[in-house]
Amino acid sequence: MWWPRWPDSPEIPGLARTLPNKVLDATDFKANHSPMNLPAKKLRPEVREPVALRDRAIDNLRFIRETMERSASFTHVSGIGGVGMGAIALAASVFASGYDDPVGWLVVWLVAAALSFSVAILTMARKSRAEGIPLLSGPGRRFVWNVTPPLAAGAVLTLALAYAGLTHLLPGTWLLLYGTSVVTGGSYSVRPVPLMGLLFMAAGTAAFVSPPGWGNAYMAAGFGGLHIVFGIVIWRKHGG
Repeated sequence: MWWPRWPDSPEIPGLARTLPNKVLDATDFKANHSPMNLPAKKLRPEVREPVALRDRAIDNLRFIRETMERSASFTHVSGIGGVGMGAIALAASVFASGYDDPVGWLVVWLVAAALSFSVAILTMARKSRAEGIPLLSGPGRRFVWNVTPPLAAGAVLTLALAYAGLTHLLPGTWLLLYGTSVVTGGSYSVRPVPLMGLLFMAAGTAAFVSPPGWGNAYMAAGFGGLHIVFGIVIWRKHGG
């Protein structure tokens, strides 16, 4: 290609030599051979070994079992155990009424509470063995997890109120927190259980606004009467 020659100008030296050799006329072969312009390499397909039919069946059965455990209810609450707990509470109310000393009254009810929880655990374990399901299965673990915090709070408040000499507040505290634990745990159990918990909470609230001398009667009505009534209902409708 012919380019006109321009005379060198004193203001723009070398102008005539620059125009015939413009940068755009040159071809840069290095840019065309950049790795970015090369075709992408084909990825090698990953070779996967087929899953054995036995392993797949085991995984499916495990998934089905875990799903059923998450959706199942805790049906191991024993009606017989509830009746036994109520009988222990009625006997304790008779013994505790003979004590004018708050310490003696407190000891009687603490012993009754220990016996009642022992009866509840033994009867639930017996019912779970009869049904062939572990007591601490999926629903059982959720039941225990929801029951425990209110009971632990009740134990701490028992120590605090007894140390402060406020034992007349214990009946309302025990009934209210025990009812709370039954409601929260009963959300994973049969229908009569949370209903019983609500009645326990109502009894505890009434005990707080009633004269202090009525505390033993509320304990007998709640831990004795409610346990026996709902224990019979659970026994007849849900077995054990």
